[in-house]
Amino acid sequence: MKQVEEKKNISEDSDGEWTEEEGHARKKPKLTGQEKEVHDLEVDPERVERLKQQMEISIKKIESSDFYKSFLKQLKSPEVLGHIQIMLGSETQLQMVIYGIGSIESTDEAPRFQLSVAILMKREFEWVGNNIEVFDPIISATESSVITSFGCTVLSVNEEARREALKPTLFFMPFCVAHLYSNLLEANWRMDRLSKIALLGNSFQCYREERVGADDQYLIQAIEAAQRITTEFAIKNVSSDVCYPAFTRLSWHFFRTGVDCELPSIQAPA
Repeated sequence: MKQVEEKKNISEDSDGEWTEEEGHARKKPKLTGQEKEVHDLEVDPERVERLKQQMEISIKKIESSDFYKSFLKQLKSPEVLGHIQIMLGSETQLQMVIYGIGSIESTDEAPRFQLSVAILMKREFEWVGNNIEVFDPIISATESSVITSFGCTVLSVNEEARREALKPTLFFMPFCVAHLYSNLLEANWRMDRLSKIALLGNSFQCYREERVGADDQYLIQAIEAAQRITTEFAIKNVSSDVCYPAFTRLSWHFFRTGVDCELPSIQAPA
């Protein structure tokens, strides 16, 4: 899916990147040839220890940040927590799935900040399941080892964000490319599945207002249809906070369902 607005170019490039290239302070390391193959397939013990230390530092930064204090306050509020409880139904825990986390070994700290929030949520809330699942096509073997050490599972299959929500699921999709949101909506475009989804990701409202290129019409159609049954809570963020770039323009999304709700149709492009 091409993006015609130059300043907000988004793509899934040949390296399998899943996140926005511009408009957010986050880029991924480019590796080629033998360097990329070794980087991807071999676990380097020295890098593992170094990366674990970096993750611990990032977790502490997030935990003490004004952003996280505000994040917790919002998540514990009756409005947001109420939607979580409705989504859980009779279940006691939800499955958290993270798509597009990027490289936690990159010089950009944003991926480590984002993973830190997921880890801290698991520690804070009993309703977050113990097994957080993570996928990004550029995660290396070394990164996978570190992510696993923090109680997460790195998926081996690229689901293209088409997982069906057969149980209560929190999808955390920080700055994923637009078509992955379309994939998630299309795969779950049924009331009994949407009712099991909480989505923490790019603001639907911002997509509707800003991403209006001709090649994005399917995305816009899907989001406009979803917005009719979506309750969105913008994540509060402060530009002076050290972790601001990692969480700007993200929102919680919950889907209203009921016997009086009727899903509008969405047509995939030919």
